[in-house]
Amino acid sequence: MPEENIRLIDQVETALDSIRPYLVADGGNVKILDIENNIVKLELLGACGTCPMSTMTLKAGVEEAIKRAVPQIEGVEAVNITSPDDPNAKMPGTLA
Repeated sequence: MPEENIRLIDQVETALDSIRPYLVADGGNVKILDIENNIVKLELLGACGTCPMSTMTLKAGVEEAIKRAVPQIEGVEAVNITSPDDPNAKMPGTLA
């Protein structure tokens, strides 16, 4: 992995640490898989992986926190985003 990516990953992890308590409080979390062309690829973990609100959380929470802390990041993508109309989607216990 190029040194630039390692530095970016460290910066993104720091940004994620600022919002992780909120994700964990709802039974979720995120994991960085890769950064390609200034796009962060994440895996949604726990409740985040099945929550119909994960798209909103990803864009309004996770992406904004990352872009604010690491301006060269252009976007965030989740490899396992749940569609709001997915019949298997489940709201976190604290919200449902």
